[in-house]
Amino acid sequence: MNANQLFAELKRRKVYRVAVAYAVIAWLLIQIATQTFPFFDIPNWAVRLVVLLLALGFPVALVLAWAFELTPEGVRRTPDEETAAAPKRKRAPLFWSLLLMGVLAAGALTFRLYRSQGAAVSPTASANTVQARKSVAVLPFENLSEDKANTYFADGMQDEIITRLA
Repeated sequence: MNANQLFAELKRRKVYRVAVAYAVIAWLLIQIATQTFPFFDIPNWAVRLVVLLLALGFPVALVLAWAFELTPEGVRRTPDEETAAAPKRKRAPLFWSLLLMGVLAAGALTFRLYRSQGAAVSPTASANTVQARKSVAVLPFENLSEDKANTYFADGMQDEIITRLA
């Protein structure tokens, strides 16, 4: 059996579909475990156990997908290639539509990136942009006491604030 025949057999037995479904469900279960176990004070090793069990179950799921198929009548052993009906060659409109959407998305992203870089690098915009320096103005305090000899206190507070801000 060469590589092309092996991949065709994997596709016929729907092993790819099982692998993708298992990976998605395993990822979802890991996310649920990592988010909910700490909430219920379940120890951290339990999350590691969930990940380990899901990782060990992956090859088992692939072997079961190779050997058995799920039919409306129930689980049955997958027939050999000689006894199975010849698969009909059909076009894959989903593949071509996904490919087209991917190309369009990549084109839109490229256009957006080049457009934003062109606006940021224009020489007139960079020449007109002036860096604004952040500054704070400390106004002099007014001596509101009746004793004019306390003016030194207001001046000292102003000097202290300016010194600390500098």
